[in-house]
Amino acid sequence: MKPTGSLTRGAGDAQGLGMTSQRARDRLVMRLREEGIRDLRVLDVMRKLPRHLFVDEALASRAYEDTALPIGHGQTISQPWIVARMTAVLLEGGVPQRVLEIGTGSGYQAAVLASLVPELFTVERIEELLRQARRRFRQMKIGNIRSRHDDGALGWSAEAPFDAIILTAAGEIVPQELFAQLRPGGVLLAPVGPSGQQQLVRMRAGADGVETEVLGPVSFVPLLGGLA
Repeated sequence: MKPTGSLTRGAGDAQGLGMTSQRARDRLVMRLREEGIRDLRVLDVMRKLPRHLFVDEALASRAYEDTALPIGHGQTISQPWIVARMTAVLLEGGVPQRVLEIGTGSGYQAAVLASLVPELFTVERIEELLRQARRRFRQMKIGNIRSRHDDGALGWSAEAPFDAIILTAAGEIVPQELFAQLRPGGVLLAPVGPSGQQQLVRMRAGADGVETEVLGPVSFVPLLGGLA
């Protein structure tokens, strides 16, 4: 369930970043700052996290371009800008203690979040992608991620409630099952809408219902049900 992870905006020329060195990560972070990412916690994690380990070896030289890259099964690792933006939005107003991610994909977004929150739960419908992501988590000794092979639209009810839920694929509506797993006052962040008309929205569970804030246009792959 991984998105193309792109915004309907210019990603900038990423030529010259085709390396896997710390210098390449530093240059990526500089670009993210120039493109409006201000949360120093997020920037620090993305400066340290080796994104090239989350893509196929043949694409490692492109890992620090600010673009989405294919990871197989018709899915992609998200554009770094959108990973940074969505992570920063989740941290606004305080660090959520328990976060549910719908769509593990390569595991990169999960790894970024797990560096910043105490507990990260992630669900992926494509078994092979989840197997690869788990291997990366073990290799990097990330111990606060719990993962599950399941239909992401169902969430993870046995571990609910969550302080925050993040979706990395777009549905025309957010599955009601996910709202039921959100703690009162919690935040759900998701791309919503049909292809070509998607918006990144932040939804907050309040006493009077769900408050929705539109954050801007995005382009993600569709949220699919079932297992693969």
